[in-house]
Amino acid sequence: MNHFEYLQPTDLAEASRLLGDGPDEAMIFAGGTDMLSLLKDDVVAPRKLINIKGIPGLDDIRYTPGNGLVLGPLVTIRAIKENPTIREHYPVLAEAADVLASPQLRNLGTLGGNLCQRPRCWYFRGDFDCLRKGGATCYALEGRNKYHCIIGGHPCVIVHPSDMAVALLALDAKVTIYTPEETRQIPLNEFFVRPAEDYEREHVLKPGEIMSRIEVPAPPSGMLSGYRKFMERAVWDFAVVSVAAVFTRSGDRITGGRVSFGGVAPVPWQDEAFNRKLSGLRLTKRSVTDACKTLLSGAEPLSENAFKLPLARNLTGSLLLELAGVPL
Repeated sequence: MNHFEYLQPTDLAEASRLLGDGPDEAMIFAGGTDMLSLLKDDVVAPRKLINIKGIPGLDDIRYTPGNGLVLGPLVTIRAIKENPTIREHYPVLAEAADVLASPQLRNLGTLGGNLCQRPRCWYFRGDFDCLRKGGATCYALEGRNKYHCIIGGHPCVIVHPSDMAVALLALDAKVTIYTPEETRQIPLNEFFVRPAEDYEREHVLKPGEIMSRIEVPAPPSGMLSGYRKFMERAVWDFAVVSVAAVFTRSGDRITGGRVSFGGVAPVPWQDEAFNRKLSGLRLTKRSVTDACKTLLSGAEPLSENAFKLPLARNLTGSLLLELAGVPL
């Protein structure tokens, strides 16, 4: 691990100024659950770590009926899991937090850090000069790729490791990005960067930019939501495939909703064609099963991970039926 300065700004403007030279010079330190491993594995080597935990207001949780939920980027995963308002109005978010990592990591890990974490690909984290680290090759394409993506990849076939991003994407969340010159808000699905756009970055934050809050719209009346995560271990594991579903219903039909996925793509993923089909979908086992057969129709599994496609389809179908109270 290289030597670095440890700096503690007292407001966003100071933090932004310190981060202005880019990731080779300075990086944010919040919960540290990912940053410490990146430093120890020599994946990153910034000259400065900018601890933003002393900046007031970044760990706030605010809910206003009719307006929705506002989360600071330093809200811990544990706080999201245990917050009674989130559990009541946004079950999908609380459930995603509940299955994230271990209790110790949930105590420390922050929402912003979870959204901005780096890939868990063993080539990226290991001693390989892979494409994402400035090399010329994505070794997973021809190598061990059981946990890599089945859609939206190339030239780099990582999967995004965030559980919270999958739930927030289904909730149609927005991210506010701060610089001293301007504050802008973007939909969460525009926050993440696909490898085809830039295979060395996972998100749109530029030097000096800081995520300052995440906003979730007010839930529509009667909203049903849930999160399901398939893991190889019962605790402290990343998703092989995860599914978040949010929808409303009238009688035995869905009136509108969204499904999003983790573990299948380099970014938290939505199948827009499937989401359009949700409106009017009859909540019977046959109708839901038939609809799910079309999910991720553009998938291109790698040599070791074709199992992810039926897994994603089956998880989606069972989650929709379970939320609707239809026997499986």
